[in-house]
Amino acid sequence: MNHWSEIAEQLRQQIEQRHQAREVGLQACRKATQLCARAIRSLHRHEFETCRQLLTEAHHEISRAREQLRPYPSIYYAGFLHDAEKEYVEGETLYAIVLGDALPEPDELGVEAPAYLNGIAEAASECRRYVLDLLRAGELNHAETLLGVMDEIYDELVTFDYPDAVTAGLRRACDALRAVLERTRADLTLTATQKELENTLASVYQALQQNT
Repeated sequence: MNHWSEIAEQLRQQIEQRHQAREVGLQACRKATQLCARAIRSLHRHEFETCRQLLTEAHHEISRAREQLRPYPSIYYAGFLHDAEKEYVEGETLYAIVLGDALPEPDELGVEAPAYLNGIAEAASECRRYVLDLLRAGELNHAETLLGVMDEIYDELVTFDYPDAVTAGLRRACDALRAVLERTRADLTLTATQKELENTLASVYQALQQNT
């Protein structure tokens, strides 16, 4: 039984190390998710420097989580790191879309394919909010450009016809994006039609004024 006590102590130390790694990694992932949410909020407010800073901090937290969890694959792939990476990808890709920059690549962000695909799907959906703000501001051309980007993202994503276990539920994200695209296209079409009608009425009114 003395031998068993030695075995138990060794196992206790190993489990304690796993536990500590999980706690540190989980805390870092939660903080990264919060930072990404704040970054996206700043982006919608056109606070681009603040957004960039928050995304950089989120990247640091995710890197810290990876470092802690990498020795323990069962925890590394438990899901919460994937969720944090997905939120980070959403923030980074939305930032690039809004500013008209090239999309960051998965290796550049240090994320795996499922997190990248789901993150960019959510970024495309989040674009709807930015498009609506542009429509309210009368910036139809910019809104049409962003809608085109959303379309391109969706067109590629739907080609990833693989089981959810492989893509981490990408099909559901695509279904949600398709619904967002339809509503956004309808809003843009309605706004453009109203703008055209306003311009026509203004031209008619101006012509009548000149004839009187």
